Amino acid sequence: MPGVAACAVALVSIAAAQAAATPLDGYLDGLRTLRARFLQTLVDAHGREIERATGTLIVARPGKFSWEIHPQHPAAGDDPGHGGSAGQLMVCDGTNLWFLDRDLEQVTVKPVDAALSATPAMLLAGVADLHQSFSITPAGQREGLEWVLVEPRGAEADFRSALFGFAHRDLKRMILEDKLGQTATISFEKIERNGPVAAAELSFTPPAGADVIGAPRK
Repeated sequence: MPGVAACAVALVSIAAAQAAATPLDGYLDGLRTLRARFLQTLVDAHGREIERATGTLIVARPGKFSWEIHPQHPAAGDDPGHGGSAGQLMVCDGTNLWFLDRDLEQVTVKPVDAALSATPAMLLAGVADLHQSFSITPAGQREGLEWVLVEPRGAEADFRSALFGFAHRDLKRMILEDKLGQTATISFEKIERNGPVAAAELSFTPPAGADVIGAPRK
């Protein structure tokens, strides 16, 4: 009975697809906006901590995000204003990817399609097709989290690999390894899923006096 056989094959295919789904797939399913604060620690290839920072991630799917980092300066603990103008800001407005280095007073811009899979924030924002641009593999459980390994398929990405850690279907941690062997561990807190995001939060205008490298697409 060809009809029964075809139906059986379809059911097997569906079951295989469901088995292949990861917590990351489930997390992105139905995700429209995301807002989270995070703590980031950066260690070098020898395991020495070289930077600690706080930051904010804002996502509006499909295709827009803001990722802002402010390095912590322990030696400047007595100066609450120190560091307010330091750090980096990356904004994807759906057309262009902007990167502001406040320390250098420099802005780099490139069209989004020239920067696909450059950062895991692009994955969360749905800028790139998940399984076309990244290899997604379950990576087991440890430290109370269920992990998913993400590896970019293209050589142009800014990172070698990213581990996404989930607890009760919520994203709790990311561990990124860059091309220099440095590892950034990002612990998320105060996550708001599918809440309001204003358009102004995901737009960017270069600060007055900043050097701009590249040309935005209009």
